[in-house]
Amino acid sequence: MANTPQSKKRARQNERRYAVNKARRSRIRTFLRSVEEAIASGDQDAAVAALRAAQPELMRGVSKGVMHKNTVSRKMSRLSSRVKAIGA
Repeated sequence: MANTPQSKKRARQNERRYAVNKARRSRIRTFLRSVEEAIASGDQDAAVAALRAAQPELMRGVSKGVMHKNTVSRKMSRLSSRVKAIGA
């Protein structure tokens, strides 16, 4: 348990940051799920629109420190190639 005033404050801050980061991660996953569903339905227009909506959300996760840059880059690359494959 935190004893010093500084460690008590850090514990409070950590709880707040955890809640914010958890909400951000959840929001990102929701956007990714919409892309996955559009790909599964086979509708390329919907998939492209969902991917365009998800991209800034993913990059925002990087800038806020929720996700790593390379992880997001890999996800975007794989999703875009899958969306592109729908039309072929």
